[in-house]
Amino acid sequence: MPCLNEAETLATCIDKAQSFLARTGISGEVLIADNGSTDGSQAIATAHGARVVHADQRGYGAALSSGIAHARGRFVIMGDADDSYDFANLDLFVAALRNGADLVMGNRFAGGVAPGAMPWHHRYIGNPVLSFLGRLFFRTPIRDFHCGLRGFSRDAIRNLNLRTTGMEFASEMVVKATLSRLDVREVPTTLKKDGRSRPPHLRSFRDGWRHLRFLLLFSPRWLFLYPGVALVWIGLVVGSQLVRGPVTIGSVTFDVHTLIVAALCVIMGVQSIAFAIIGRRFASRYGFIPRSGTYDRLLEWLTLERILLIAILLMLSGISAMVWGLTQWAQRDFGPLTSHATLRAVILAMTALVTGFQLMMSGFMSSMINIPIYERRVADTDPVDRQRRHSDLPNA
Repeated sequence: MPCLNEAETLATCIDKAQSFLARTGISGEVLIADNGSTDGSQAIATAHGARVVHADQRGYGAALSSGIAHARGRFVIMGDADDSYDFANLDLFVAALRNGADLVMGNRFAGGVAPGAMPWHHRYIGNPVLSFLGRLFFRTPIRDFHCGLRGFSRDAIRNLNLRTTGMEFASEMVVKATLSRLDVREVPTTLKKDGRSRPPHLRSFRDGWRHLRFLLLFSPRWLFLYPGVALVWIGLVVGSQLVRGPVTIGSVTFDVHTLIVAALCVIMGVQSIAFAIIGRRFASRYGFIPRSGTYDRLLEWLTLERILLIAILLMLSGISAMVWGLTQWAQRDFGPLTSHATLRAVILAMTALVTGFQLMMSGFMSSMINIPIYERRVADTDPVDRQRRHSDLPNA
């Protein structure tokens, strides 16, 4: 149980958990991960038979990470120490864990939410929206993404290398477990109004944004790739019609001004797709997101040389079109460009130039990620040098 000034409810939670262990005959312990309490929570926990560990770094995720690191059991069940969860009835969690589950999430909406236990905007807006996005982005079966009562295999979760320190830790656990193809299940649980007289640590909009930000950052496909593909598709479809001349639909005529918008869609879309590739390469290389065979093959094909070749071809075509446009402008004594044919050529030229330049810079940025993150001196790996240094040592 993570704990920050929970003197009002901590004893009740510990006693319920102890009663569950006694009733089921499970060999276990109650561990309190204290996050700097100043209300005597540590003494209360010790007096009621719990073991207290201290989390030096502040934050919900930091406290849980510290507790998981110090836990001794094969299975861990975590839950808030505010007496909102029923620690006396954890049978479904234990049964699922013993049946092979790696992560068992509680579902408060399936088990029952007592009146006043959850603010209306959490129950009908925040939790459903974030849970829906989590299922959409990561194809997880979990329908209550932010239930604080959950059980898991200690070793399986420690191997996920969880990093966040705040409330988004709850989302990170589910996301990484799903991406790592762990056995993730859900069981019904209940939620009642907490027993604290003070306001909760949770801040709705701040912590809701942190959860949403985490979901987006861990899904380059939805943050960058899909919007980028949509923008490129719109730009190419619209641009391919307008490059031949104006298009009239009803009483509205679309001409070069709309072609400029289409060109901007292509430019922004290509940059967004490049961000998706760079983000995926960075996240996979440094362990934020598990590797994917499909993405790895794509990234192996997208070498710097291939990207530069495509970029150079685009820029050369753009330069050629610009030269033609300048020639047409010169024939008009560099006066106003009233010819829409010339304007179309200039728009296409600028689109090709900017897109090529973007690809070239993105290629170099992506390649920088492949630079080894450690330094290795040649002398450290030279067997001749090692033998020479070894021979200079005095005989023992």
